[in-house]
Amino acid sequence: MIYLSVLIALLLCMVALDARFRLFVFHRPVPAIAALLLGTGFFLVWDLAAIAQGIFLHIDSPLMTGVMLAPQLPLEELFFLLFLCYQTMVLATGLEAWRTRKAER
Repeated sequence: MIYLSVLIALLLCMVALDARFRLFVFHRPVPAIAALLLGTGFFLVWDLAAIAQGIFLHIDSPLMTGVMLAPQLPLEELFFLLFLCYQTMVLATGLEAWRTRKAER
């Protein structure tokens, strides 16, 4: 449960940054949410393919909920992939906004 709580806290931090600076979802919500869903879906399919080939294996941990979405695919993985995609887009759009402001000065 601790790992899921940390992932949710990190997601909320990304949401706060995004809301404060209007970088991604708070700038253009519909395409941003579509990109998040597509990116998360892509990596979820990637994980499932790796699980099917025996590359990714889940190891039980007291830090996790124990909820499995599929064999070898814990609930936390979905939140991690969503965080990974959201963080990447906030960083990318934040860097672009910073470069634009720097160039305008």
